[in-house]
Amino acid sequence: MTKELWSGNYEKVLPISVLGFDISAVLPAVFYMFRFGHRRGPGRFVESFGPSEGTLAQRRSSTTVRSVTSTLASLVADHFIGVDDEVERAVLADLLLCYCLENRGYGLGRSKPVQRVAPAHYMAAWVDLPDHVGHLRHVPETVVAILADQGKTADVRQTTSADKRTWFPVVGGSEDDIFGDDHGNVLLKAVGQGMRRGHVGNLAGDRFDESAPVGIDQLLTIRIAQALGAAPAPQRGKSGSAIPNQRPIATRVSRAFSEDIRKFVREYASIVPRQAFIEMMESCMAVGLTSIVAGVVEVVLGWADTGDAKDCPPASRFVDSSAGRDRGLRSVAEQSMDDHLRRMARLPVVLMALRLLDYSARNNSAVKKRLKKGELPSGPVADEWIDFLGDVLHDRCSEAGRILRRLEIHAEELAGAATDQGYAAVAEELSNDDAEPNPVWRLAEALTSLQGPKLRTDMHNLVDSSLHIDRPNGLATKRRTTRGIAGTHGPRTRVVRSLVFTDPVLEYLVHRHLLPSGSGWKPRRLSFSRFIDILHDRYGLCVDVAPGMNISNELLQANRNWLERRLRDLGLLVGVNDAESMKRLRPRFERECKR
Repeated sequence: MTKELWSGNYEKVLPISVLGFDISAVLPAVFYMFRFGHRRGPGRFVESFGPSEGTLAQRRSSTTVRSVTSTLASLVADHFIGVDDEVERAVLADLLLCYCLENRGYGLGRSKPVQRVAPAHYMAAWVDLPDHVGHLRHVPETVVAILADQGKTADVRQTTSADKRTWFPVVGGSEDDIFGDDHGNVLLKAVGQGMRRGHVGNLAGDRFDESAPVGIDQLLTIRIAQALGAAPAPQRGKSGSAIPNQRPIATRVSRAFSEDIRKFVREYASIVPRQAFIEMMESCMAVGLTSIVAGVVEVVLGWADTGDAKDCPPASRFVDSSAGRDRGLRSVAEQSMDDHLRRMARLPVVLMALRLLDYSARNNSAVKKRLKKGELPSGPVADEWIDFLGDVLHDRCSEAGRILRRLEIHAEELAGAATDQGYAAVAEELSNDDAEPNPVWRLAEALTSLQGPKLRTDMHNLVDSSLHIDRPNGLATKRRTTRGIAGTHGPRTRVVRSLVFTDPVLEYLVHRHLLPSGSGWKPRRLSFSRFIDILHDRYGLCVDVAPGMNISNELLQANRNWLERRLRDLGLLVGVNDAESMKRLRPRFERECKR
């Protein structure tokens, strides 16, 4: 019981672990899972590019861009000319650091440990960076489950490329080329230039056609993969290699995320310059994952009040269109984000309540019989199961009485142990049934309190990672500020966050929503005002409306003007006069006519 409860996660509402991750490292893992149909295990990166002596941790710390350059120059000499002296190898190392690899903590220099691989080409899937796929906090698995959309299966199944039910089939069939034919995976086709599919059971079967034209960033990624010799083997151990087919409880935003990726990749992969496309894809991931996390928060907090998991849009948050250049707008955006994080502060307690109810219900004999009959499905979207737990919480079903009585006994036992161990405040909270008669909430509050402040830090890390914060193509920035607090000794330093529109995010959002909804090829006619409405309705991003807070009309209009000015500067907005109806968006990258 302790093993299941002593966590910050509950995968049936949010399959992503409540921890930090790196969006830049997610796409290569997604490529791997789509290609091979299982989670990635350890590969040969450290073995191929690191020193041969020392512990594994020491070898990882010594695997740098410099060591990768040295190994590449010696292993694939036929593919490189002029990398013999120190200066030439330094140039190659800088190219690797610029296009393919990232140092730990985004550090600079050729002697820092390498931690990430950029998604410049499909062959990045062969590189086991980060060294454990678990460091990505189940984000790749969740993305694959959402995009594959395989119905009520326990795990994401391997499909054939001829299966037209999805644009994202997992694993190509024996007779088709998933990198190039009409039935392939659109994401793998977008990044698999020059690839020829081998047998899916052969980890070294995929081959690159040396006559295919590719960019320097793609070529370097391919050479790194070729030096490894094969893709990593499937993951072993307790977690296994299967990709769980579990999706977030917020189905509305999950479907919007899937639609956004599908349409953007299908229409723009061959039009947008490759490096800009990858940058915009990461912006797409940031927008989608942020909306999913915010949508899950709204569903879960609503469930805590009513016991019903009602699907709803993500919470509204104010976006600083000036990207920090207007201090007034920056201050309002920071206040809006603070309000959002304060609302999320109750999330760990609600997730603990869900875990308590889940464990107790699954160990109840009557519920076990219902589960065996398949009456309470919990996947791929666990809305029926969460609704049942809500009925137990509010004592609205026949099984509730026995489950709640058992939790009352647990509360009494824990109160006694807390008293013996000197946790008087926790014991009082568990025993005070006058203040909170429901034992679920007393236990949830007490256990969350005992877990300590790390849960709050982990939650903030999840939010920051989803936002791709402080990155050139991210959705937010954060800064340290020092403010005096009344009644305290001296000023206090804290971190404040604000949502912003970086240029890649704006380019992605404009190009995505200019796509026609039907089979036509001409860009959709989209006015500036309608675009602002879409940002609010679909993603909860507020530009000229106040998200439940007091904002002057002058600031709201200034924010709208900033957005209009930036879109004009990027060449994404045209208008013949000042009439709002005449201001419309236009793409920077034109799609070709499909005849």
